[in-house]
Amino acid sequence: MNAVFDFLAATGQSFIRIFGAFGRGFFFLLSLLPAIPSAFVRLDLLVKQMYFSGVLSLPIILTAGLFVGMVLSLQGYNVLVDFNSEEAVGTMTALSLLRELGPVVAALLFAGRAGSALTAEIGLMRSTEQLSALEMMAVDPLKYVFAPRFTAALLVLPMLSLMFIAMGILGGYMVGVGWLGVDEGAFWTQMNQQVDWREDVINGIIKSIAFAVLVAVVALFQGYDALPTSEGVSRATTRTVVHSSLGVLGLDFILTAMMFN
Repeated sequence: MNAVFDFLAATGQSFIRIFGAFGRGFFFLLSLLPAIPSAFVRLDLLVKQMYFSGVLSLPIILTAGLFVGMVLSLQGYNVLVDFNSEEAVGTMTALSLLRELGPVVAALLFAGRAGSALTAEIGLMRSTEQLSALEMMAVDPLKYVFAPRFTAALLVLPMLSLMFIAMGILGGYMVGVGWLGVDEGAFWTQMNQQVDWREDVINGIIKSIAFAVLVAVVALFQGYDALPTSEGVSRATTRTVVHSSLGVLGLDFILTAMMFN
């Protein structure tokens, strides 16, 4: 009987911690939103964070996008050729990238590279009491530290997603037209006819912005909430990648159901 009570107590404590973290993260977001305009006051800080989060993420984004597009084209061709519709491989590749894989995979890669780095940076600043020092000097950390990093994520992730999609389409073209022999005119013509600007492109950008908010809030909050030790920062970095990845996948389902149902 004691084992049952211990199990129920441990389960209850886990749920309390989870919902407590959700609540603290939500209030952290609410306190962060009014500070966003301050990020544009110090453009040097904003540009620096955009370089850190965006430019340094380009190699992995472009490389992954190229290979994802190549795999999509190869697998799509193998399916479509059975229905004599192999010329639609460009359409299938573009729609898959625009609606789903572009925003989602770019957000996952962004969480793994930039999100984890943001958590480690904020956690280190907290453990060395740099945030407390700013408060003692009457400098609001939300405006000076968190707002530029949050705003930079909002700006760069949609652009990274579009670059991922462009490289994916290029990879699909290289495999479909260059290797498998799909007619080049049909490849681009069918893609142009089937891709809708509002339903596909705009919705994909909206997804990227939503994912940017999620990843940035998780990364910054985990860094701020981390224990001020090396082990605490390490665990917070791991939680950032795990929680951001699961959150992106769950939010993607919700947004897809709302946009394309």
